[in-house]
Amino acid sequence: MQRGTFKLVEECSGSGDLMQNGAVLRHVRYAINRYQGMLDGSGMPVPGLHRIEGSVDIRIDEHDTSLVGTPLTLRLEDGRTLALTLVDRSGRVLTEGHGPAGGCSCC
Repeated sequence: MQRGTFKLVEECSGSGDLMQNGAVLRHVRYAINRYQGMLDGSGMPVPGLHRIEGSVDIRIDEHDTSLVGTPLTLRLEDGRTLALTLVDRSGRVLTEGHGPAGGCSCC
């Protein structure tokens, strides 16, 4: 099996809704970078393999860390949704894997 790399394919920022289980938690500002998995050598994209990195302007109280590590959805200004996970209380987000927020057809 060939190893792959990730290529930056989109940078976006704006304001949107941070949601959990379909319910809006907060309206937030965001800055997101989306990377596409690529096959080394051929440069061909690996369908569905992606990484999302960035931040949302949410600050979580040190006594309430229940959202850290929890699957969330961010609805962007253009209506698209991204599945992501808060990795710390400062609002840093990271998601790696297959498919969009609703899952992909291969999983």
